[in-house]
Amino acid sequence: MRSIRPGEIKDVLLACPRLYLFRLSKCVRKASTWKTTFLIVVACFIYLFFVVSRLGEVASRDKLKYRRKTVDGELEADLRETADFRAAQNAHFPGVTPTPNVLYITLRTKRRKPPLLRATVRPKPRKKVAVIDNHIQHDALNAFDKTKGKWKPRTAPDNEIHIIPGTNIHYTLKNIGHGDSPKGPQYSYIRIYSERAPPWFSREDIQALRFLADTNIIRMKEVSSAAYGRLVLFEGATGGTLRSPDKVVGIRGGPGCQGRCGLLRRAEDMSEVFAFHLDRILGLNRSIPTVCRKIGVSTDGDQSPAVLWDSSLAPTDGESHSSIKLTWGAYQRSLKQKCWQRGVTPRAGWGCPSIHHHEWSKLALFDFLLQIYNRLDRNCCGFKPHQGDRCVRLGRHLQCAEQDSIRLAHIVHRMHDPRHLVFIDNEGYFDRNEDNLDFKLLDGITELPERAVSVLRGQRLRQRLLQSLFLDQRYWESQGGRHGIEKLIDVIERRAEILLTYINAHGIKVVAMDE
Repeated sequence: MRSIRPGEIKDVLLACPRLYLFRLSKCVRKASTWKTTFLIVVACFIYLFFVVSRLGEVASRDKLKYRRKTVDGELEADLRETADFRAAQNAHFPGVTPTPNVLYITLRTKRRKPPLLRATVRPKPRKKVAVIDNHIQHDALNAFDKTKGKWKPRTAPDNEIHIIPGTNIHYTLKNIGHGDSPKGPQYSYIRIYSERAPPWFSREDIQALRFLADTNIIRMKEVSSAAYGRLVLFEGATGGTLRSPDKVVGIRGGPGCQGRCGLLRRAEDMSEVFAFHLDRILGLNRSIPTVCRKIGVSTDGDQSPAVLWDSSLAPTDGESHSSIKLTWGAYQRSLKQKCWQRGVTPRAGWGCPSIHHHEWSKLALFDFLLQIYNRLDRNCCGFKPHQGDRCVRLGRHLQCAEQDSIRLAHIVHRMHDPRHLVFIDNEGYFDRNEDNLDFKLLDGITELPERAVSVLRGQRLRQRLLQSLFLDQRYWESQGGRHGIEKLIDVIERRAEILLTYINAHGIKVVAMDE
């Protein structure tokens, strides 16, 4: 048998494809016309299938490259924003130390656009606060010492609480001072999640928030308010210069505050905390610092908003709880006169109050976003109120026939500064339907603050609210964490969109208001 040379193997391999092609072409020539057509169509389909598959692979590869480039760009932008944010705060808060071992949150939201909500956020049902009785709970306090004229607590001296005789409220020592702190007296419930506090807070704001949230309470007293019934006044261990609590709005009687004090509001008024942070973010700076605190003056231990005691507020009357007597008609006339604008002293016949014209614009914007009606629309004449609203309980919603004579309420200024308002009683409503918003709050307003409107237009309101509200650990947890906070922000963002549409539709000017 003859051996095959290497060259012959190569010739055989090259001849095989030619042989198969020759036999295939011969079969095609001998086949009928329809068979030939069928073979050509099948070959075209096979070729088309491979071409489409190849194009799909190329498109997927290009799309993956684009996604990677987009993610890298967003990450780089986030890092650059964080660096700019920290660099911009080097001049602020040199004495503020960041809280160790705090929880970091991702501020970039997953939703690019808030959904359309219609009364989907309902206030949490709260338990009743402070069972009022004619004696003080003996489990917490010893009997009254008639010789010394005061109550003796059973606790250690560092947690001493002096209850002023004559008060009628249950006090329990379980959660007083730092008793509810899981990490001891050095633990702070105001969390600074970066090296510096957010730039919309001043040094005084941070100090006030830490005092309200972390101070060791040394004295408490029940005080009466014509608007809210009985409230709790507490004095912290840190010193201060705030005195004369009888001059605070709505408070009557009681001894003076010897140090730095705070007022404990009702548990249902938790929106005061959200309102304070929104006020600072918008650059209005008209509300009083407020935090969520658990003091334990109620038998069920609910958390309640604690508001800083401000003794500089001007005295108010007992009817409208305002420093200035002003009706709706007089308020509208003062808006037309633009009182005190550009430093012009108004004439006596204009009927101008002491408040600067720009203050009403700031108040209207703030009240519309939170739907606070108890200042400019205390009788609920601009919307359909619920049965639980204060105006319905008091029957004021039936008195809208003569609106010009309705008194404005909670119009307060400081004694040393009669030109600027102080926003108190910031009870917001997040469950108001979008088709039932109170646009009466914007009546007569022809100008709005540029700084606040720029925040609403800048698409960063959600990020700033998350940053700000995260500082208050108790409030963050009481609303269900980030999931609950996001629901509240959804409502505010939607109202901001409606307000911006209203501005464009009515030709409202956006001007700088730095007074």
